[in-house]
Amino acid sequence: MPEIVLNAEVGRTLGSRSARRLRAEGKIPGVVYGHGTDPVPVAVVGRDLRVALSGESGSNTLLSLAAGDQTFLTLAREMQRHPVRGTVIHVDFQIVRRDEIIAADVPITLVGEALEVHHGDGLVDQQLFTLPVRARPSDIPTVVELDITGLTIGSALRVADLQLASGVTTDLEDDVAIVTGQPPRVQALETEGAEGEAGEGSEAQTEIDTSGAAGEG
Repeated sequence: MPEIVLNAEVGRTLGSRSARRLRAEGKIPGVVYGHGTDPVPVAVVGRDLRVALSGESGSNTLLSLAAGDQTFLTLAREMQRHPVRGTVIHVDFQIVRRDEIIAADVPITLVGEALEVHHGDGLVDQQLFTLPVRARPSDIPTVVELDITGLTIGSALRVADLQLASGVTTDLEDDVAIVTGQPPRVQALETEGAEGEAGEGSEAQTEIDTSGAAGEG
């Protein structure tokens, strides 16, 4: 994927007071690190960072960070957010190389329509929303699609059912469920109720048998 150029100021003063001043100016303090490079404190314009990460790749967007007389190929990692407003208040830029394998989390998108589940008034229950992948920076997919057309009530689609592009792998086990076809809610409740009644009946029978045995003795 092509990288986006992002300008960064270098030489910012460290400390919470300086960080507050930068944020008041609409800037976000950060640090560039990785591949044996000494950490470089930087600051970027908040709006520019939001625009750069607003595309399909999100936080996996390759950023060509122009920092003074140096340019770093980076990914935005460890973005700290304000606990109330949710705005980014600090960002770590990880230096990457085009030929190295790196880890990233990619969203999983369901495509197609699970007709059998819908016709049975069931529920398509997505259990895994992001997939941890390993790939070269330029090969990281924007999304991983999973076709749920063949999903039925009581069945599941798993990691093994994903079609990953060449050069993209995941460390998850093949049997990890991504989406399942759940029965109608009413049916599920009835099943749970029946199981509960069966359990109570067994307990009652056990009490009768026990008391009967005691009486015979």
